[in-house]
Order: sequence, then C-alpha cells, then structure tokens
Amino acid sequence: MNRDELVTAISEMSGLPKASVSKCLSAFVEVVKNAVGNGEKVTLVGFGTWARSWRDAREGRNPATGEKMQIKGRWSAKFKAGRDFSEKVNEG
Repeated sequence: MNRDELVTAISEMSGLPKASVSKCLSAFVEVVKNAVGNGEKVTLVGFGTWARSWRDAREGRNPATGEKMQIKGRWSAKFKAGRDFSEKVNEG
C-alpha cells in the first residue's frame, strides 16, 4: 500500500475528504520525524513506538571490491510494533 492508497482507505473508513486526510497524514509524519529526531519516543498504544537508537561504528566490506572499510556510527530510527499490531500481523 502506498501513500495515495492509504489516504483513500482512511478517507473511505472515516468519511473525511481525501484532502483533509492527506493534510493530517503529512502533519502526523512531520510530528513523528521531528519528535524522534529530537530524541523523544512517540507511542501509539496498541500500534507501536518510534524511537531513535545509536548504531556504533563498525568495520564493513565494499560489496563491489571486497575491500575493508569503516562505517561511521550514526543515529537510526527504530519502530517496535505494539501488541495489538503484532497480534493482527500474526493472525491466521
């Protein structure tokens, strides 16, 4: 499902116009990005939690040449599915 399909599905389920749903979805994404970027956790009970996590520097290999290279440490975004979401994924 892409963004347009998601907007359509939310619009049909909620009865709201697609334009309103699209604005709301864009605002949601920006709020989550800003909060996680600032080191905050964003939790939707039953759905999941977004947070940032530090990945330490490590040694890797260039897949084209096989040459060893250093990969810098960096922040990474993490999503942990909530119980209700996990249960729905594992149904059937």
